[in-house]
Amino acid sequence: MPGREPRQRRGEAGLEDVASRAAEAALAAERAARRSYGKLVAFLAARTRDVAGAEDALSEAFAAALSGWPASGVPDNPEAWLLTVARRRMIDAARRRHGDEALAVQLQWLQSLELIGEQQDETPAVPDERLALMFACAHPAIDAGVRAPLMLQVILGFDAATIASAFLVAPSAMGQRLVRAKAKIRASGIPFRVPGATELHERLAVVLDAVYAAYAEGWSDAGGTEARRRNLAEEAIWLGRLAASLLPGEPEALGLLALMLHAQARRGARRGDDGRYVPLAEQDTARWDAAMIDEAEALLHHAASMKRAGRYQLEAAIQSAHADRRRGGGTDWPAIVRLYDGLHALTGSPVVAINRAVALAQVEGEAAALHALDALAGDARLAQYQPYWAARAGLLARLDRHGEAEAAYELAIGLESDPVVREFLQARRASVAGSA
Repeated sequence: MPGREPRQRRGEAGLEDVASRAAEAALAAERAARRSYGKLVAFLAARTRDVAGAEDALSEAFAAALSGWPASGVPDNPEAWLLTVARRRMIDAARRRHGDEALAVQLQWLQSLELIGEQQDETPAVPDERLALMFACAHPAIDAGVRAPLMLQVILGFDAATIASAFLVAPSAMGQRLVRAKAKIRASGIPFRVPGATELHERLAVVLDAVYAAYAEGWSDAGGTEARRRNLAEEAIWLGRLAASLLPGEPEALGLLALMLHAQARRGARRGDDGRYVPLAEQDTARWDAAMIDEAEALLHHAASMKRAGRYQLEAAIQSAHADRRRGGGTDWPAIVRLYDGLHALTGSPVVAINRAVALAQVEGEAAALHALDALAGDARLAQYQPYWAARAGLLARLDRHGEAEAAYELAIGLESDPVVREFLQARRASVAGSA
């Protein structure tokens, strides 16, 4: 019919407009979540210590945004809009509960925020309490194994299932651990504060360890092929940037960020074009991210200028020494050994001792390095540690002790979960067998 086509086109245009507004609202909500999720949770939970309640309220606020913004338009200040809605949701939830004196205090605080907002005809600027929230997540009362997952959830908004997959834990178990941790924060009155100078060093180390634990989980997926770990390393770097920006006078925060950036800069070189594993010594330096390395170097130099050396600065310095190879020169192995000496004196870690032995082989030869590894043989923790056996196998092979090298490679292969690295070790074992 003659009039139908124009009406149909108008209908299609209307649907396109609705879809466009919905897409714009979704993008704005995603940006607000990335920029402000942890900031809003931290602010809402700072006085109430009800992290779970703050998360629930903020989740409802984001749902309201996705349903309301397509029609009303994205507000000029999405963060303020979300805070207003979340705060009102928390007030409603508090009013539904009774008989809790602490709850009455929380309700009074939430209502005072609402009154301030009404008097100013806008929501007041939101103080950034994220660093205080990170310290709460890393409080000694919280289980060490749940500190990193807790940070990922409350500061970055990761859901429990994603975190569980990244840390190779059943979703139900991870969910229960996170719930218990948040209940502990509320019930125990764990403070949302940056510790004073006397305890800052010790508590900061726990915060940084949790961030690095998250990075290590993402780093273990070198090719970025596992959905459960994809982007986890980048998110941990984001947390590291947050800690460094909020604590610019703490050299260890800068050192951790430098360490993660050095490692991340080489991520693209850890696999060849054919997907094979490429060890550090054989990596093509042209595939390293030069800009990321330069940023790491600047951070490390700034940290060193404060003259308060620590674990993460030493680890970053070791990576910096390896990065010098990109300039066409050799690797300063004696310097790396000295850095490992300092790191081992600080940490006593057997993993550090293994890496030191590998570096020592470049300075004093394979026999000296194998002797250093032999000194660790009594440590039961290394019996199931693949890098120990792989390092031992490599040294034995270079000393033409082929039978022992094959046996060590067998153990390393059996302990390796990454199929690409396992193929690399199998090829090395085959090479040893062929030489024998």
